[in-house]
Amino acid sequence: MSASLEASADPGQTLDYDAIVIGAGMSGLFQLLRLREMGMKVRVFEAGTGVGGTWYWNRYPGARFDSESYSYGFSFSKELLEEWNWSEHFAPQPETLRYLNLVADKFDLRRDIQFQSRVAAAHWDEAARTWAVTLEDGSRHVSRFLITAIGVLSAPTLPRFEGMDSFRGLSFHTARWPHEPVDFAGKRVAVIGTGATGVQTIQEVAKTAGHLTVFQRTPNWCAPLHNRKITEEEQARIKADYPTIFQRCQETFSCFLHTPDPRGTFEVSKEEREAFYEELYASPGFGIWVGNFKDTLTDRAANKEISDFVANKIRQRVKDPKVAEMLIPRNHGFGTRRVPLETRYYEVYNQPNVLLVDSKATPIQAITPTGLRTSDAEYDFDIIIYATGFDALTGAFDRIDIRGEGGLTLRQKWAQGAQTMLGMLVEDFPNMFMLLGPHTALGNIPRSIEYNVEWVSALLRHMQARGLTRAEASAQAVAAWTKHVKQIGAGLLTNEVDSWMTGVNRNVEGKETRVIARYSGSAPDYRAWCDRVATEGYRDLALA
Repeated sequence: MSASLEASADPGQTLDYDAIVIGAGMSGLFQLLRLREMGMKVRVFEAGTGVGGTWYWNRYPGARFDSESYSYGFSFSKELLEEWNWSEHFAPQPETLRYLNLVADKFDLRRDIQFQSRVAAAHWDEAARTWAVTLEDGSRHVSRFLITAIGVLSAPTLPRFEGMDSFRGLSFHTARWPHEPVDFAGKRVAVIGTGATGVQTIQEVAKTAGHLTVFQRTPNWCAPLHNRKITEEEQARIKADYPTIFQRCQETFSCFLHTPDPRGTFEVSKEEREAFYEELYASPGFGIWVGNFKDTLTDRAANKEISDFVANKIRQRVKDPKVAEMLIPRNHGFGTRRVPLETRYYEVYNQPNVLLVDSKATPIQAITPTGLRTSDAEYDFDIIIYATGFDALTGAFDRIDIRGEGGLTLRQKWAQGAQTMLGMLVEDFPNMFMLLGPHTALGNIPRSIEYNVEWVSALLRHMQARGLTRAEASAQAVAAWTKHVKQIGAGLLTNEVDSWMTGVNRNVEGKETRVIARYSGSAPDYRAWCDRVATEGYRDLALA
């Protein structure tokens, strides 16, 4: 492809690469492989020292899958599926990182990856039809295409507390965990935040910490993970069943092995409902969230039924009634925010060395040299862990100076909310493709990654065959897709709640109000729309 690109380019413009990919996580690795197969000259720029993306950065204790391991790995290589054995139904972070390193080695991907290379800016040159990518070290690289593989939850955010730099002990965000082991034995530890990463961290730190204090602003509904080792017999069955497993993922609403029950909550008796809830609560994985009655996330009365059920489970598991009530959410129903999966998380609060603090009632006022101060008390700590989440969906884009036609920044383009075509293209930003942009189907992320990489690769092959060097989403296609995304989000209880799924992050200026920042329809419907665009010859794009 390089030759055809050069022939069509501005004679005065020299390309360093046919394509630059930002990020060496799962999407970046797979996109690199597909582009290389097309004969492209590709460079992947990765900020870290190794591959893995999410599984490179998030090394906090307890980090692991909450979708079944065998539904999460890559499906494109039968040889890879045969070679790799998942040890647990929900694999821990170190194992997943080993897996992704195996992928990089098996397909010889590292030779096209430049590590410790954070992208600072990417500017479009219309005359030359190229992207100029500048790294933080000042080096500049020119390519025909720019592909972002920067993730949905990859821009960690810290709270804006006074005195954070003054703390004399250890402190870090869960997504910037030290690469060397952290010893909690006998230590006074604070964890700030009780979202998914907070829950996983808390249940592990509590095992060895001298004393653990959890600062909770908003309680979350959690459900049991029910993880266990995979036996040899199960391993053989999984490998034999891989075609069925991945076919199931293609058919379900959000690419998990679970999908909504076709019945409505009140189509069955109260006794049947209770039995069904008990079955889901006792089952592994996300079934209780994405495999519940079909109206759980649209009907308030239905949502109250499951919320009351889980609230009673919390009361049964936490011995102190006051603490149990503190752990029950009051401002949102079950499943309307991302549901953390846990292993004896609630039992942590029965331990004498664990204290739960309501940081909404008694806000944290400042970090001090020896700990932190709330509105009613001072606390001394040896370690402070910030489990304060991410600037989701658009945050990783905001941290790069991306400029399209006429110098328009992506921040300016999305000032009133993201506008995309299929979550993969943006008008006024030609030759830029987003593998996990806002408005794309999420759910079981690797399934989305594989589809989107294949879609982008097919478009580039289409252009390659015709000697085309410029692709841009049309205004009409962007308007149609953005309208569709907003329409299918109507009536969902999740879009009435402040969370990263609605673009809210109080630690980020300008992101205090809700937006429709994600596609909330089914993955099969998403793929059908994308497939139609391709089969119609990409007429929704301006190709030249």
